[in-house]
Amino acid sequence: MFSLINNFFNSHKNLKNISSEFDKLKRNTNVEKIFKSIESHSPEAEIRYVGGCVRKILNQEPTDDIDLATNLNPTQVKKALEDNQINFYETGVEHGTITAIIENETYEITSLRSDISTDGRHAKVEFTKDWLTDAERRDFTINSIYSDLNGNLFDPFDGSKDLENGKIVFVGDPEKRIKEDYLRILRYIRFFSKYSKISHNQNIIKLINKNIAGISKISSDRLLDEFKKIFKNQNLDKICNDGFSYETLKLIFPQFKKIDYLKNLNNISRNKLHEIDFIFLISLMIIDETDNAEYFFYKFNLSKKAQKRILNIKEFYFNRKVKSKINLKDLWKLFYREGKDTLNDILNYKIFTSKKSEKKIIELLEFFKDKDIPVFPIKGEEIMKKFDFSEGKELGEKLRRIENHWIENDFKITEDEIEKIVKN
Repeated sequence: MFSLINNFFNSHKNLKNISSEFDKLKRNTNVEKIFKSIESHSPEAEIRYVGGCVRKILNQEPTDDIDLATNLNPTQVKKALEDNQINFYETGVEHGTITAIIENETYEITSLRSDISTDGRHAKVEFTKDWLTDAERRDFTINSIYSDLNGNLFDPFDGSKDLENGKIVFVGDPEKRIKEDYLRILRYIRFFSKYSKISHNQNIIKLINKNIAGISKISSDRLLDEFKKIFKNQNLDKICNDGFSYETLKLIFPQFKKIDYLKNLNNISRNKLHEIDFIFLISLMIIDETDNAEYFFYKFNLSKKAQKRILNIKEFYFNRKVKSKINLKDLWKLFYREGKDTLNDILNYKIFTSKKSEKKIIELLEFFKDKDIPVFPIKGEEIMKKFDFSEGKELGEKLRRIENHWIENDFKITEDEIEKIVKN
């Protein structure tokens, strides 16, 4: 049961639809079990949806995660979950976050808190039971909306109206919010590109420009994760067409030396922008004739697999001693040695970095779409048995020569050719 002082709900023009969406969330997930487990802890216990899931429901977007807030402290939250046989792990218990798990569904439950001190990237927190105090320390009004299980809103800063009107408004003093966590500069760009229906507030532009150096306090992992959310929103084209957002992004990520590609896409690549994955996007912006890609790997935490993908593109276009036109034979070799992902990366890179529409490259992409990687038909055991060969280094060398001949001969080889290679 909500405490009396906070039990006031904002009106909204789509109230019926909102209630229906919250009801759907209740039916299609196990979230009601979380609500009941927390509320069963004590008569004063309260829990509400908060942040992204509320924002998305109000904006009629798909809800892909569920964040919850409660007036219980983390120890009480764990006890409530244990008492109801709900598994959990401590995601960020020092900041009050426990992640509950039911049937592979995860629910982040964060205790109400206030930030008692900040340094631009971290905050020391104090847990509270007051919903308004928790709302006051959040970044934007559209992220400071709470809801009960049935869709009744607690919206102290009229975030639902700002969402409806396409306004990105900081909670309280914008500069204070920015200085508490400089990542909010990049978050502002993300939410502006996603929801804004109006131009940037000139005061916000001045405050971000004034405080942009604070971004250096933010870890590379947090920065890249936030940029990944921008990419996921599929609003890069909007950012590139918005002068302030675009220049801010370039200041935050100076390693994106080729980001101008995104402003000058040909018609085909513009249509394909929403089809590419995040690692390929990164490759577009960091690959050049210098060691910028390697420096990006040093600064940002990319997996070895992702690094290899990017370096394969760089090798093909910048490191090869002999640069020639893309031809079908070379692509088959690449397909065999590196796989379909690398082949697609090589072809897509050409499409996205060309000033003209590369219809031939599009045709090659389509050609390889349903092709299988050739399988090398010769086994070491066959060579050993037929030619009385022993296992060892020499056998390995013969097999490599046979394989190279097979590749160069369009993945064909005769018995006579194999015999000639083995006996020479």
